[in-house]
Amino acid sequence: MRLGAVIPNFSAETTEGPIQFYDWQGDSYVILFSHPADFTPVCTTELAELVHHNDDFVKRNVKLIGHSVDSVESHLEWIKDINSYCSNLPTDFPFPIIADKERDLAIELGMLDEDQRHDMQAAITIRALYIVGPDHKVRLSMLYPNGTGRSVEEILRCLDSIQLTDRIKNVATPASWTPGTDVMILPTVPDDDIRRLFPRQEITYRRVPSGRRYLRYFSNFN
Repeated sequence: MRLGAVIPNFSAETTEGPIQFYDWQGDSYVILFSHPADFTPVCTTELAELVHHNDDFVKRNVKLIGHSVDSVESHLEWIKDINSYCSNLPTDFPFPIIADKERDLAIELGMLDEDQRHDMQAAITIRALYIVGPDHKVRLSMLYPNGTGRSVEEILRCLDSIQLTDRIKNVATPASWTPGTDVMILPTVPDDDIRRLFPRQEITYRRVPSGRRYLRYFSNFN
């Protein structure tokens, strides 16, 4: 799925029953992610980490939904292992997992690598992850090979950047940005408009050999 593409309003069977995606999403951001297979070691650690951080997603108005080509029955059995790995959660497993045995959704959302597409009956999904805005558009995609587990901290960092730039227009977050550190003013904003747009912020300019004033930061934006 390309950035800006609209996620289709698909229907699916999940561990929490049937869903229609747009109805299930409501006005939340969504993280839709695939894992290669149930009862696999890396996937178990990934879902456990997402469960551990569930409160961090909830407070950001984000819903999580998993996906693989395994059945609902398989997902439900695997969840018992994930819960055990999470030191027996005091509450129910906090998000649904989609069953996609026919691979229809995996194909539509680009969750199969080139080799897998040649044998649909045996295909398993890659580690694909999409952050979907409340407008159903893809805001970020991450594609990991099956041998590499994802970083939940990086997912949260990207979420914070996306939500901040949704809230405060004309800014971007620089390399390795983390919440609470300086953000950048977009180079499309003329210098003469900066004080009008950001009247209470402390603006810092970084000198560069070209003499251009495009590295412009401000800090006290909360």
